[in-house]
Amino acid sequence: MTERVIVVGGGTGGTVLANDLADRLGAEIDAGDVEVTLVNDGPDHVYKPVWLYVPFGQREPEDGRRRLRELVDDRVAVRVDRVTDIDTDAGQVRYHEAPEPIDYDYLVLATGSTLAPEEIPGLAEGGHDYYSESGAEALREELLSFTEGHLVLSVVGTPHMCPAAPLEFVFMADDWLRERGLREDVDITYTYPIQRVHGNPHIAEWARPLMDERDIEVETFFNAESVDPDAGTITSMEGTDIDYDLLVAIPPHRGIDLIEEAGLGDDGWVDVDKHTLEAEAAENVYALGDTAATGVPNAGSVAHYQAGVVGQRIASQIRGRPATATYDGKTLCFVETGMDAASFVEFDYERPPSPAPPSEKLHWSKLAYNESYWLTARGLL
Repeated sequence: MTERVIVVGGGTGGTVLANDLADRLGAEIDAGDVEVTLVNDGPDHVYKPVWLYVPFGQREPEDGRRRLRELVDDRVAVRVDRVTDIDTDAGQVRYHEAPEPIDYDYLVLATGSTLAPEEIPGLAEGGHDYYSESGAEALREELLSFTEGHLVLSVVGTPHMCPAAPLEFVFMADDWLRERGLREDVDITYTYPIQRVHGNPHIAEWARPLMDERDIEVETFFNAESVDPDAGTITSMEGTDIDYDLLVAIPPHRGIDLIEEAGLGDDGWVDVDKHTLEAEAAENVYALGDTAATGVPNAGSVAHYQAGVVGQRIASQIRGRPATATYDGKTLCFVETGMDAASFVEFDYERPPSPAPPSEKLHWSKLAYNESYWLTARGLL
C-alpha cells in the first residue's frame, strides 16, 4: 500500500521538507510505495526577507519570487490549491478544487503567518509595513518623498516573522537618511510592547546601546491600541500617544483559521512537542516554521533546520524504524545594523545568543546568503 505524505505550505519549511523527503525516500517513491505532495495556495515560492530591502530601493519584490515547481524535486507532486478542511481522526484533508476527501498517512503543516492589521483600529489606513510585497512597495514610495518629520517604527504584534527585522529597519533607515543628509531633519522612534527593545534579552542588551548611539528614541512597554490616521497619532493601551509623520508598523500576526478549526492549536499555531515537532492533539501530524508553537523565533533558518528533523522522522517511520531525530532550537540570523554593516547570532534551546560585532564582512555575507537562498530551497545548501 502506498503511504501518502502531504505537506501543506510552500514556504521555506514546506519546500525544504518536500525536497528532503524526495532525497531520503527516493527509492520508495520510484517504486510507488510512497507519494509526497506539496500543497500551496499559489504557484510561487516567496523569499520574504527580500522585502526588507525594497523600501530602500536595494531590491525588487520579484527578486524574492520563483515558481514553486522549479524549486521542487520532480518526484514530488506540487498541487496549487487550498486545503479547506483537516480531519485528523480520519486522516484526511479536503481541497478547495476537489470535492472528495484525500487520505494521508503523514501530514505536515507549514502554513506560516498571515498579517492581521485589522485587529488594531486605524492601522491598515494609517500605517505602512514591509512584511508584505505590496506593503514594501508602498513604503518605498513614502520613503523616497520623506525628507523631514517623525518616523515611528512600532512593533505592534508579537510573535512575528523575522524578529530581528524591526531592529534592522531602524538601523538601516538611520543610515539611509544620513547618507542623504536628511537625518538631522528626521526623528526616529522605535516602540516595543515589553520593557526592552527585543523579545530576547541578550539581543535587546546588545541592540539598545547601538540605538542610543544613533539617536534612535525608544518607547518600551508600548502596546498599540489604535491609530488615528487623520491626526497622525498612535496610541498605546498604557495611555501613551505618539505623533508620527510616517508610521511603519509590524502588524499582528496570525496563523490560518484551519489550524484552530482542526483542534490543533489556538490562533493558527499548532501545539507541538518542541523537540519532535509532532502535534500534541493528533497522531502522524507535524508542524514546522511559524506554524509550530515552539517558542523559538519565526525565522527561515528555524524552518530550514526543523524540516530536516521532520524529514528524518517521517522517513524512519515509513521504514518501520524508531524516529530519533530531534530539533534542538537551532537558530541562525544575520542582523543588518546599517546599509553596509551587519551582525550575526546563533543560538538554540540551551545556548543564548551572543551577537557578533557589526562588520561589513557580515553584511556581505548576508547579501550572499540572500542570493544563494534558492539553493537552500532546493535542498542543496
